[in-house]
Amino acid sequence: MTLSEITELWRMSATELAAAIRSRQVSSQEVIEAHLRRIEAVNGSINAVVIVLAEQALDAAKEADRAVRGDGDLPQFHGVPFTVKENIDVAGTPTTQGLKALADAYPSRDAPIVERLKAAGGIVMGRNNLPSGALRWHCESELWGATVNPWDRSRTPGASSAGEAAAIATGMSPLGLGNDGLGSLCHPAQCCGVSALKPTLGRVPNASTVEPADMATIGMQLTGVNGSLARRVADLREAFEVIAGPTWRDPWTVPVPLYGPEPAKPTRVALVLDPAGPGTAKQVQDGVRKAAQALEDAGYVVDEVEPPAIDVAAKALAVMLSTPGIRAVWQQVMPPPLPAAVRQFLSAFFEAAGDPDPVAAEQSFIMRHSLLRSWSEFQETHPLIVAPIATGIPSIAGTDLDEGRVAEDLRTMRMAMAVNALGLPAVALPVGIGDGLPQAVQVIGPRYREDICLDAAGAIEKRVGIITPIDPRQPPVHSFGE
Repeated sequence: MTLSEITELWRMSATELAAAIRSRQVSSQEVIEAHLRRIEAVNGSINAVVIVLAEQALDAAKEADRAVRGDGDLPQFHGVPFTVKENIDVAGTPTTQGLKALADAYPSRDAPIVERLKAAGGIVMGRNNLPSGALRWHCESELWGATVNPWDRSRTPGASSAGEAAAIATGMSPLGLGNDGLGSLCHPAQCCGVSALKPTLGRVPNASTVEPADMATIGMQLTGVNGSLARRVADLREAFEVIAGPTWRDPWTVPVPLYGPEPAKPTRVALVLDPAGPGTAKQVQDGVRKAAQALEDAGYVVDEVEPPAIDVAAKALAVMLSTPGIRAVWQQVMPPPLPAAVRQFLSAFFEAAGDPDPVAAEQSFIMRHSLLRSWSEFQETHPLIVAPIATGIPSIAGTDLDEGRVAEDLRTMRMAMAVNALGLPAVALPVGIGDGLPQAVQVIGPRYREDICLDAAGAIEKRVGIITPIDPRQPPVHSFGE
C-alpha cells in the first residue's frame, strides 16, 4: 500500500512531503495532484488561491520525479508545492497587488525568495489573494473579491497575507510566501490558525522588477519584510534557512549567520498579557497563558513583565508609515485610480496617525532608534517575549472600514506594530481553540535571533499541538423565522 493510499497527502507538512518524495514513498506528481484536487474541492468556498498554476506545477513535478530516480543529492523542498502572495514576483504571472491597474504587471524575473525556494526544489502551484494594495486588516481585493476565514465565515481571515494563511489552514498549500509591514504575516496566522515567521529587517530579501520597483519610502523600507507561513514550525525553520541571506537586489540585506550563540540556560521569557494596558480579550489572554505554561514545562523561566514603551513604538510605526513622502507616493506614484476602499483606509489611517508633518515624521525615526536601544537592553535579561498578536479576536468581515475602526485596529494591533517598528523577528503560532476561533501568540526575539524564536515556538507546538488543516466551516443553517 502506498503512502498516498494511507493518508491524504494535502494533510502533510512541507518537510514531511519532502522526506516522502526523497525516499520514493510518494511522487512529486502525486503530491501536486493531491493539492490541486484539494484546491478544486475547497477553494470555491474560501477564495484564497486566485491563480492556479496547474500545468506548470505538474510539468515541474514530473521533472522532479525524474531527478529522484537519478543519483544526485536532492535539495530541502524537492518536489514540494508552495504558493505565493500576489505582491511577490513570480515570473510568468502578474504581480497585481490585487489592483485592476496592475492586472498586466508581469515581472521580468522571480523575487529573490521565490528564486531561492525554487532552487531548493520547491514548485510554485498558485498565487494567493490579498487586499488591494496590501492594505486593510481584511482581505478583499478589487480583482478577486474577499477571502473567507475558514473557521468562521462571518469574520476576517486577517491582514494582507490572509490568502496564504487561509490556503494553508485548509490544506490547499503546505507552505506560503508572504510579507509584513503592519502585522500582515502574524495577524492572518492568528485569524486562520497557522504559523508564520516574520524575520528581522535585512534578514530576508525583498525586491521586485515591476515598476515602480523602488517606490518605497524610508518608513516602508524600515518596516516591510518578507517571510513564510506554514502549519508546522519545522517548515518555517527549513524555509527560513532557504530564503534568508544577502543579495545585491536588496541593499538592506546583511550577511549575518543563521544561528547565533547558545543563550544562557534557562532562557528567560517576558510574558505580556495586555500590552501597554488598554485591554486584551480573554480568549487572547488565555492563549498567551497556554504558551507560557508550555514554555515553563519545557524548562524556560517565564516572568510577567513587558518591554518598555510598547504604545510609543506602535505610534512611531503609524507615523513612519504616514509621512508626507508616503502620502505623496500613494497619491502620485501608485497607478490610478486606487479603489475606494484603499482611499478610505489610507485616509482613516493617516488621520489616526495624526497626519504628521515633516518634523513629527523625523521625530518618529529618532524615537525608533531610542526604543530599539531600550528594547535591546531589555532583551539582555529577557531574550524572548511572548505576547498577543492582535489583542482582540478577528473582527466581523468588512467592518475594518467602519467609522473609527481603523483607529481601533491600530490599538488592538499595538504589539505587532511595535515589533514591526523595531524590525524584530517574531514567530506566530496557534496554541489552541477558544470560542470556536484559533488562539495564537507571537514569540519575539532580539535582532537576527530567529533561531531562538523558532526553538521556543517549536517547544510550544510540541506541547499544545497543531489545529490545521481543517475543512472550511459552513454557514450556520437557520430554521424559518429565526
